Amino acid sequence: MSVDLRDRMQYLLNLFLVNLYKFCSDIMDVEYITVSKVTDYISNIFRSDSKLKRVFIMGELSNAKLYPSGHLYFTLKDDDSQISGVMFGAVHRLKFRPKDGMNVLIQGRIEVYKDHGKYQLYVNKISPDGVGDLHRRFEQLKKKLYKEGLFDESHKKKIPNFPERIGVVTAPNGAAIRDIITTIKRRWPFCEVILFPSLVQGDRAASNISYQIRRSENFDLDTLIVGRGGGSIEDLWSFNEEIVARTIFDCTTPVISAVGHEIDYTISDFVADLRAATPTAAAEIAVPPYGEIKNAVNQLNSRANLAIDNQINDYKHRMDNIVSKHLFKNPSEIYAPKEMMLDNIVSRLSFSSKSLIGKNSNRLELIKNSNVFKDEEYIIKAHKEKLLLELSKLEVLNPLNTLKRGYALTKHEGKIVSSSKELKSGDEVEIEFKDGNVNTMVI
Repeated sequence: MSVDLRDRMQYLLNLFLVNLYKFCSDIMDVEYITVSKVTDYISNIFRSDSKLKRVFIMGELSNAKLYPSGHLYFTLKDDDSQISGVMFGAVHRLKFRPKDGMNVLIQGRIEVYKDHGKYQLYVNKISPDGVGDLHRRFEQLKKKLYKEGLFDESHKKKIPNFPERIGVVTAPNGAAIRDIITTIKRRWPFCEVILFPSLVQGDRAASNISYQIRRSENFDLDTLIVGRGGGSIEDLWSFNEEIVARTIFDCTTPVISAVGHEIDYTISDFVADLRAATPTAAAEIAVPPYGEIKNAVNQLNSRANLAIDNQINDYKHRMDNIVSKHLFKNPSEIYAPKEMMLDNIVSRLSFSSKSLIGKNSNRLELIKNSNVFKDEEYIIKAHKEKLLLELSKLEVLNPLNTLKRGYALTKHEGKIVSSSKELKSGDEVEIEFKDGNVNTMVI
């Protein structure tokens, strides 16, 4: 207990004695008071002093005992004085195991314990002496690395979705490695887990962790988990060392930091590519759930098969509709009229050709019998060439020659189709080749 606080307590005690004397003197001739009233009076004096409502005390633990109820009872002492103390619900609030002889820092209030008629310390927060210094070192390094950009999201690497090989840097005999291996094998049994055994607390732990992280780079890992189970701030301190932070940052393998419990944060958590609340949570993040993926794939397979079956049935239905049409039942009724039309066209073409030849033959005879030209053979030859030229032009216009060259004519309702835009699905069309006609339907 500090000298200032001890002096303050002595002052209050003296003040209490003076006031108690006056109080007793005033009522001596009236009535006697009970012990409870005296205790209440003393308690009110303590409560009225604002400095006792929030005190910060350092000292050595003695007679420390954590009861099954979860409450911690102890004596806090220094070389000259001691004070009783209690912390309710300590089992859920403490991150360390209080032991006799341990130096601690306490935040709380001082009140009178009425049942025993003595004052004692009611604790809100207790931590091992030296934690304050560790916290300052933590904040200083955190600020330094933040300014250097080691925490920037732009440097974070994506954790692979389907890893084949995962490395773990942790203690070889701790609960953390057992939880990680069990979780990975349960969720993603195809993945290989490689342990890089390391110290996780103590003076040599930071350099050992850093060495194993660098060593893991030679194993072609998909993901690296770095961490340990829970503990006090001193136990976890190796993961707050600068050497570990910089090694994680330089690691080319995506790193998941899994140090302590959900409420514990270390420098490694900030610099790693991903932070997990616990080692088990890290394993769950590192691998996908095989069972869920298998179910999802089965569902997709069922949906794909159903979609294929529906498509096949749809095409079958459309084919049945096409086959059932009159076009396929009586195909001769379709091309017979067209054959007649073709015969008519050929006949007309033949007649026109003969008529043209006859006309030009007559003209040729007239020319041969005329005296206009001296060279009769020359005139005949000239008109013959002209006639042949005209015939060749006429032959080019013959649609049958187009068909002979491998082309086809498409007609719809007797009209030649010159563009696909003139047709729509369901139209019946006639396709004319050199050796016949075919009727079909646009699908």
